Amino acid sequence: MAPRAKMSDEAKANTCQPVQVVPSDHQCAEAPTFTLGQLRQAIPKHCFERSMLRSFSYLAVDLAVSAAFYYAAHLLDTSEVAKSLPFSATAVAWVLYWIAQGCVQTGLWVIAHECGHGAFSDYSAVNDAVGFVVHSFLLVPYFSWKYTHAKHHAKTGNMEGDEVFVPQTRDQVSDNPVMHSPVIRAIQIVVMLTLGWPLYLLTNVTGQRYETYTSHFTPFTDLFSTRKQKMGVVASDAGIVAMIGAIAYVSHIKGFAWVMKMYGIPYLFVNMWLVLITELQHTDKWLPHFRGEQWNWLRGALATVDRDYGFLNAVFHHIGDTHVCHHIFSYMPHYHAEEATEAIKPILGKYYKMDRTPIAVALWNSFRDCQYVPNGQGTLWFQSFSNGDHVKVAKAN
Repeated sequence: MAPRAKMSDEAKANTCQPVQVVPSDHQCAEAPTFTLGQLRQAIPKHCFERSMLRSFSYLAVDLAVSAAFYYAAHLLDTSEVAKSLPFSATAVAWVLYWIAQGCVQTGLWVIAHECGHGAFSDYSAVNDAVGFVVHSFLLVPYFSWKYTHAKHHAKTGNMEGDEVFVPQTRDQVSDNPVMHSPVIRAIQIVVMLTLGWPLYLLTNVTGQRYETYTSHFTPFTDLFSTRKQKMGVVASDAGIVAMIGAIAYVSHIKGFAWVMKMYGIPYLFVNMWLVLITELQHTDKWLPHFRGEQWNWLRGALATVDRDYGFLNAVFHHIGDTHVCHHIFSYMPHYHAEEATEAIKPILGKYYKMDRTPIAVALWNSFRDCQYVPNGQGTLWFQSFSNGDHVKVAKAN
């Protein structure tokens, strides 16, 4: 056999070289020795108790704060005092309103998310009624999302069954260095934060790949199999249509610009927080994905990471900083998750990860270090390209 010709330095410079990004102390490298039962026994029994009164109190507080922000924005838009303010002051006030309202309504989104898990109360009818109304207000197809989100929790980290942020494989990623440059990376982040959530609902982008078109708004797709699920999709669509109708009516009365100022821009912030939080929960160089027999439910549930959002942890009802516990016990109310997390940390040991990297930095790192996973079977670790990024390289197991 003739010897392989050496690649020239110029050719090497124009070709992205894949590198394995696996920290030496990587999480979940081996199957855990503890059991789900042991984790449950470590948690105080009251943490599994759902109080409908307490859940409604959190909902009421979020609704009251959101209504107060709407009223403040109304005054900003109509009062003579506000009109006398300099343009710069008014602009700052509107930006603060959009950010604050978006954060509070993200908290409302999380409460509806809790309804989808049955953690809001002991009554499924109450859970679905609250979740349906709140999510419809935020233009989320509640039942459609509930069904696919249940698949995500059932198959977390499974390359063939997960439904959220399923990573690309090596053969799906371009070798072109330009596609992995910081500029393109920044564009990808902006697109994800602005269009990621609606594209996921409309086309299942970043979800599991199916042979046919899939959408959370279409009952006759591979996402939904039973008659109950298909009827749930129809009901979800009805909720969205009703909300769009309400938006159109108010736009006719008050004007589209007014609706965008009051509702539309905060809605975009909700979408931004939603995809950012979810991306950072499941995309990290410490977290594996699995294909084949290496996967089991507990290993998948542990393949997530808690992150610190500062004071927003409470505003977001701790969906970011107690997510590991949530994936193990998704039916647990959020107001018990902090206590439960502390109870299971000693058992989880190295399988628990809290990353306190600043959120913006963590987001950049996830796009830089976690570009794809290898083809093949077994435990799959995120890989990146050596296009000038400073990444920690270690030999894959």
